[in-house]
Amino acid sequence: MKPGWDDYSVSRRKFLSTATLAACGLSASSALPYFDLAKPGATPEKADITLKIAPVSFEIAPQKILHTIGYNGQVPGPVLRMKEGVPVVVDVYNHTDHSELVHWHGQTISVEADGSAEEGTAEVPVREHRRYGFTPGPAGSRWYHSHAFAGKNLHHSLYSGQFGFVYVEPKNDPGQYDREVFLAMHQWEPYFTAMGEDIGGAPPPPNNGLEIGYRSFSFNDKALGHGEPVRVHEGERVLFHLLNASATETVNVALASHSFEVVALDGNPVPSPQTVKTLQVGPAERIDAIVTMDSPGVWIMGSMDDDDRKHGFGIVVEYAGHKGKPQWTTQKQTFWDYTIFDRKLNNIGITAMPDGQFDLAIRKIPGGHGGFNRWTINGKSYPNTDPLMVQNGKRYRMVFRNESDDAHPLHLHRHSFELTNIAGKATNGIFKDVVMVDPYKTVEVDFTANNPGNSLLHCHQQLHMDFGFMTLVKYA
Repeated sequence: MKPGWDDYSVSRRKFLSTATLAACGLSASSALPYFDLAKPGATPEKADITLKIAPVSFEIAPQKILHTIGYNGQVPGPVLRMKEGVPVVVDVYNHTDHSELVHWHGQTISVEADGSAEEGTAEVPVREHRRYGFTPGPAGSRWYHSHAFAGKNLHHSLYSGQFGFVYVEPKNDPGQYDREVFLAMHQWEPYFTAMGEDIGGAPPPPNNGLEIGYRSFSFNDKALGHGEPVRVHEGERVLFHLLNASATETVNVALASHSFEVVALDGNPVPSPQTVKTLQVGPAERIDAIVTMDSPGVWIMGSMDDDDRKHGFGIVVEYAGHKGKPQWTTQKQTFWDYTIFDRKLNNIGITAMPDGQFDLAIRKIPGGHGGFNRWTINGKSYPNTDPLMVQNGKRYRMVFRNESDDAHPLHLHRHSFELTNIAGKATNGIFKDVVMVDPYKTVEVDFTANNPGNSLLHCHQQLHMDFGFMTLVKYA
């Protein structure tokens, strides 16, 4: 089954208002454990959602077929709409030759359902299935994806097509726009390379280990110029849900001749929506942005990297009544600053002081020629990293000191956190579940320990996570 625009473009839906900000990720949802299918009578009679993990082929461009693993025979998987606070039951069938896990990224649910082997979620065995139950929340743009170990296998986990949107419908829904469009960005045909990405002006060390390159790129399942465009009308306000489903790469995005009004980060409404020309979306991050369609024509939305865009990293936006070659206008690269969206300190007050603090130094052990870099937190690689011990109900600060030349998208499972300091700049009121920590910079975030059970903290770059960059938050 191939996805059509009905899957990714939805007419006239409203959005969660900033009035509910205080609830974003700061209170745990009630959760059901996974249901043991071996025990008769222990499961509901019927699941609300069925996911089938299996090989899938799709045409990214004419006569260019890619083969991967996906959900329900399509890439991305179906957009799953859930209702905040209304329990769901999910059947996951594994039609592959390796065990699998589906992670419900950004939701405050139980360990049993979350989808992390490190936390204790039961895997879906080869050619078998499991049933999971949980209560969706918080509201907003979430997603689901494989949380299996990939290591050296570039056809597995986040390198594959195992990703899809979850939109948790809010209980209160007063936002205003005309249409939603869901766009998941992904790179394909990965390969190992000795060349590292030059971020922040610091080249990788000469003994750097293997990195990942890609040959093909897409928004949803099509390369730029192929498939259907996003069709719009002049004067429409279109809410774009953007997801970076990459295994490793940050994407800078622009829409030629238009601006983005950013209203939510990682599904959580921002205190101060701002209009910007470009977006930076790190691996696993989501941005919800409204575009007012006020420049008729046929335009390109895509990566600001010219080479990536030429290899398919974009999509056409076409106004009604306009045809012709899609246009791209060169965009000035601007510094991405989370703090412009924050709560203004002079209006609402300062961030509450934490009950405890974790200082976490991030370092790289270069792998050398043909080897893999290893990653450490305070000098240790997972599974030997020291867990972060917390007490239920208390607030904690994590201080991420990036002592490496790579940018890291850091993700905490089963909780949201508040940004409190970005590279020396104090901030508050912005809640996320992934934060980009730039090379040789320090970022501080606070979270409330309000969802007992093991919670995984890791870099969302697959190559980093698989080679040591993980630890657990554990409740005492």
